[in-house]
Amino acid sequence: MASAAEGNGQFDWETHPELESFINENVEFFISHNKFAKWLSKRMMDETSTRFVDWIDHMAVPENRVTEVTLKKLGLVEIKEIDKPDGFRVFRHPRSYLFPILLSSEKEMIVTLKPECIDDFLQALSIGITPEGEPFSHIRYARINKEGDFILNAIERRGYKGFKERNTGDSKVYLDVLSKFYCRQRYFDTDKEGIAYTEKLVEDATKRLESARVADAFFRAERAYWQRRNRAGQMQKERQDKLGLGWGNHDHHTYRSSRDNFQHMISLFEKMGYECREKYYAGDGAGWGAQILEHPICEIVVFTDVDLGADETDFDFPHEGFKKRPDKLGTVGLWVGLHGESILQSGMHHLEARFVFEKLTADLKNYGVNVMAPFSNFVFLKQAFTQGDIWKVDKSRLDKLLAEKYITKEQYDKFLSDGAIGSHMENLERDQGFKGFNKASVTEIISRTDPRKQSLSGA
Repeated sequence: MASAAEGNGQFDWETHPELESFINENVEFFISHNKFAKWLSKRMMDETSTRFVDWIDHMAVPENRVTEVTLKKLGLVEIKEIDKPDGFRVFRHPRSYLFPILLSSEKEMIVTLKPECIDDFLQALSIGITPEGEPFSHIRYARINKEGDFILNAIERRGYKGFKERNTGDSKVYLDVLSKFYCRQRYFDTDKEGIAYTEKLVEDATKRLESARVADAFFRAERAYWQRRNRAGQMQKERQDKLGLGWGNHDHHTYRSSRDNFQHMISLFEKMGYECREKYYAGDGAGWGAQILEHPICEIVVFTDVDLGADETDFDFPHEGFKKRPDKLGTVGLWVGLHGESILQSGMHHLEARFVFEKLTADLKNYGVNVMAPFSNFVFLKQAFTQGDIWKVDKSRLDKLLAEKYITKEQYDKFLSDGAIGSHMENLERDQGFKGFNKASVTEIISRTDPRKQSLSGA
């Protein structure tokens, strides 16, 4: 049930253990009847520290195995206004991250996986199959394997949430937009100039292409930019690419912004069709807050961090902006001061993807990548950052921070000689269908990754 606080930008996300059990039972039933899926599931676990279930886009179940009544008892609702093949009905829980269930009049049980790029996936599998659908179109399918009535498929989505092939002849435009986002200028004389440039780039793209397609292209480029500057991301992407999976397991994308530019960043996401979900405030002593956004079609989630005072939580700061200048910079504001705006030169602060939490922690250590102590360690949510990469800091940025008395001379010298903590990858495991975030302990990890502490401790 929705929380009464949602009208004020707050959500009370629940766990859904019965729904998770239902899905896991059906996935295990499928794997037990499809040897190829069983083989692939083992490789995913062994080689990428991920679960087969976290790569599923949707699952089709015959009506003789499950009824509409059962699905509705589990909290799923039928989504009627969606493209779907004849003989299928689409059900999904509106308050869970768990994937849709398609109720089928056919006898086959179908599991469909979601690699980031279907061509990479098929190449890695080496099974001699070419996907259906035009490259870079809304949706592409491939049948990976069929064993009796158990079919394993793969799907690639680029700004589309339906289930029928939909080629609208805009693939060339999409590819051009994607290229522009990959190659976009990020360094400017002023942030104002940079944000204006980026806004125009997005506005021009949405005039040529559906906003969901623009959003998909934008975040493919953003993940690549972040990965280029994050060693843990490079190591894990290499592992996942051995199976051709890419970042199809992404959970959310985290940006940091100065107070001056926060509403402009939110506006830019909204131009791509993003909708503000819950506001996030971790408590009076935290010194920061966030607006969470989600795209209704792409279902890509964005977490946007900003320095926020206890007296600033009752107004619409994502759209109204901030009126006063802070006396000091919090962790978020200092990070932006050192490295620049996430939407411009610094890129995302971190990418969160879904893993098997303990296994990824152990496996990354073999690659020389350490995972910090978890800041969420619940049955339904586990989260931890990898040790942050240290980035060189531009002297002009340090001069400005020192002149404005946001850092001390000791901090200035340390940042100049040693650099400052930059980006992370987040090890995240979700269970019980929980779609929300942990507010109780996030302040601790924000504090632990403050560049002032990292730099002065030599970490």
